[in-house]
Amino acid sequence: MARKKSINVFSLSFLDAMTCGLGAVILLFMIINANIDVRREADLDDLAGEVDRMELQVLVGRKNLVQIQEQLAELIEEWAILRGLKDEIVTEINLTAEEFSSLTADTVAQEEAIEQLRSELDALEEETQRLSAASITPEDAGNRIISVTGEGNRQYLTGMRMGGERVVILVDASGSMLDRTIVNIIRRRNMPIDQQLAAPKWLQVVNTLEWLTAQLTPGTQFQIFAFNDEAWTLVEGSDGQWLTITDGSQLREAVDSLRATAPQGPTSLHAAFATMRPLDPKPDNIYLLADGLPTMGEITPARAGVTGRERQGHFNRAVRELPFNVPVNVILYAMEGDPQAAPSYWWLALSTGGSMMAPSEDWP
Repeated sequence: MARKKSINVFSLSFLDAMTCGLGAVILLFMIINANIDVRREADLDDLAGEVDRMELQVLVGRKNLVQIQEQLAELIEEWAILRGLKDEIVTEINLTAEEFSSLTADTVAQEEAIEQLRSELDALEEETQRLSAASITPEDAGNRIISVTGEGNRQYLTGMRMGGERVVILVDASGSMLDRTIVNIIRRRNMPIDQQLAAPKWLQVVNTLEWLTAQLTPGTQFQIFAFNDEAWTLVEGSDGQWLTITDGSQLREAVDSLRATAPQGPTSLHAAFATMRPLDPKPDNIYLLADGLPTMGEITPARAGVTGRERQGHFNRAVRELPFNVPVNVILYAMEGDPQAAPSYWWLALSTGGSMMAPSEDWP
């Protein structure tokens, strides 16, 4: 009987097959591992590039942030400035509205006051028609130091209190004395000096001063001042002292000095009234030749232009400089655009015991 051969699973063929399979697995692993390294390096390169790009964006963003912060700071500063300007504009608007409301509210009272003044002026005009130079006695005429010759019967001044032992005459020599309208004032202000001196309104003021000086009698103490933004005597070398009328030469010097003065500059009643302070004893009669409320006060204004309320305030403060219990007689050459002038000067004359008149253009 034949003997059976045993089966051996670890034969040469089986081992060869297992070895080949293991080699194939190792080869496959090596191939896969190599591809993984290649992809990893590629991915790392991509990520590094992305990181660089992000870092660049961060740097650019920081620079933009700094610029935006600077721009924001500038905008905040501009906003603060605009806010301040807004507040100033709002304040100015409110003040203007209040002033407008005040002016509107006072319109009726002002019109009534103006009508009353017109009625009084009409009454004064009627009174002047009844008076004439014939009312002056030869004895009175003979006592006058200087005389004034004019056309027709002009030797009158109704209601004006002439006389006094110590007389002060204040003459407004500001730019507004060139004419009665604002347009013509501006036009004449740019003319040559000789044409300014020949302005009809200014000639009337000079003739009025000449007329007033002709009413003063010998022995009267006097002083004559002109004023704009400052005041000065029209008789040279007589600051702060009384002059006594003797032969009339000093009166003529004052008139000639005013006639050679061209009106210019703003108006300061404060300067006019303050210039009488050194006079001792105080005057007992004051004549004021003016055309409107003052345009400045004690100091030179920092800005151009002046409102009606400010002019009224300048007037009220200046009146406090007047000596107590001395009559102020006002001759008002009214101009346009100043409705408060007539009531204010009328009140000044009334409260001091003086008088006021607004002469016609052909007087004296």
